[in-house]
Amino acid sequence: MGETQSNSSSIWQEIERSESYLVCSIYDEAATLASSIIRQLKGSNISDNNEAFDEIEVFDMLESAGMVFVQALNQLGRTSDILNELRVLFVSATAIPVQVLLTGACFQISGASSAGVREFLEEFLSNWSLVDGQYYVLVGTEADVGVQDGCDRRYILEVDKYMEVVEVYAVTLLGMTLKDMDSAISWVEKSALPEERQRVLLRRLHSLYSLKTINSSQVSVVSPENNHEAHYSSSKELKGFEGSPKGLEANYLHTRDHNTKQTILKLSRRVDPCLWWFRSVNLKFGNVRVVITSGKILLGCFFLLTYYVLRWKGATMNGFVRRQVSAAKKAMVDLWQLAFSYQVNPLAVVQPLPTATRGGR
Repeated sequence: MGETQSNSSSIWQEIERSESYLVCSIYDEAATLASSIIRQLKGSNISDNNEAFDEIEVFDMLESAGMVFVQALNQLGRTSDILNELRVLFVSATAIPVQVLLTGACFQISGASSAGVREFLEEFLSNWSLVDGQYYVLVGTEADVGVQDGCDRRYILEVDKYMEVVEVYAVTLLGMTLKDMDSAISWVEKSALPEERQRVLLRRLHSLYSLKTINSSQVSVVSPENNHEAHYSSSKELKGFEGSPKGLEANYLHTRDHNTKQTILKLSRRVDPCLWWFRSVNLKFGNVRVVITSGKILLGCFFLLTYYVLRWKGATMNGFVRRQVSAAKKAMVDLWQLAFSYQVNPLAVVQPLPTATRGGR
């Protein structure tokens, strides 16, 4: 028992070392060590000896090493070889842990390497049989599963896990990548899936199909200004005008009239109601051409009007101030003259009295 725990611990240490290689971007070493672990676990000394290793632990080891392997191959630029390499390591598609299978398939689909993915997923999905609508059992192992009470993950697959593979196959691959909606819908309708899950999946596919139809109809309508071939997008027009010069001329005249009407409508929407008779003024001085827009003209007129008003008001204020100053000055002068118009002789106190006054005495 101690030796078994020692072997198990050493394998987990190797898996951790491969993960460290992956984190440190040493992808070659990570892929080599992970593949070596998988071959060791798939060997007869371990996989066939149930007493030495617990099946659940072996499955967890295979899943961990497989995840390291597919990620390392993806980083090495070998995305297109992931599923084939997994088949070599695990011997068959059904022996690959579901999480490893999904990761590898998604890597190949996203890396534009979908060739071979369809056949691989179809092979995997076709080897499982639904039992009582509760779980999937590997085809040919129904009797053994009944004895094992559904505990061996090599032969039993949960519905959720199986449906994850179904969604990648039907929705992601067939529907969104290969644009083969008819095959996706037909496959889902014929497959042994839980009824509720089947209805939900069909609704999704029909929604994608409707969206694809709407997008296709929108793409077919192209502006004549951007694509000359848009005039011949309709098959009926092609049949009506093909090989006939008169038909081509009529099509050209019809298109020209239509474009003229569209141009007039666009211009009528863009022209805003205003009091200007022109949008801009073009001035040319030799080789220099100056374009003055209506906005600049309006701004210039506003400045001229402001200058005129200020100058006229300034002249009026200056005249008013001058008149007030002149009136005040004149009033001061008049007051000054009035105050000092009577002159007093300062020598009158020392002058003698008149002679007439003396004789009287």
